[in-house]
Amino acid sequence: MPSFEETYREHRLALVRLAFLMCGSRDLSEDLVQSAFTATHTRWHEIDNHLPYLRRAVVNLAKDGQRQRFRWLRNASLLKPEAVTLPPEVDETWALLLRLPPVQRAVIVLHYYEDLALVEVASLLDRPSSTVRSDLRRALDRLRKELT
Repeated sequence: MPSFEETYREHRLALVRLAFLMCGSRDLSEDLVQSAFTATHTRWHEIDNHLPYLRRAVVNLAKDGQRQRFRWLRNASLLKPEAVTLPPEVDETWALLLRLPPVQRAVIVLHYYEDLALVEVASLLDRPSSTVRSDLRRALDRLRKELT
């Protein structure tokens, strides 16, 4: 079993990238990952699979944060995502990704960025597989529509 410190050093950056793709903020991403590690520290030896547990914690924290943010901000245009300094087509795609509903964004990020099978995404999001497939289809339809 890897130690807490080894897991932190080895997986923190990947978890921060995941959080960033979920929420669009570098500062918030760091906070989410730190919160996930802090919450698991006292129970470290009780957890069987540390990385999936931490990944799920980060996704849940990001979703909870998005729900709270959207309660306060009704207009998505008020959200100011951090600039991504990539080729223009990547910036445009990133801007579209941030406009997806939180669950759809989570499905896209987990399936395509984290390269998880839809069954794993469903387990991670605690949603039925059929619902996750529908979420993915709706998200891709929305992205295609926005890109054309």
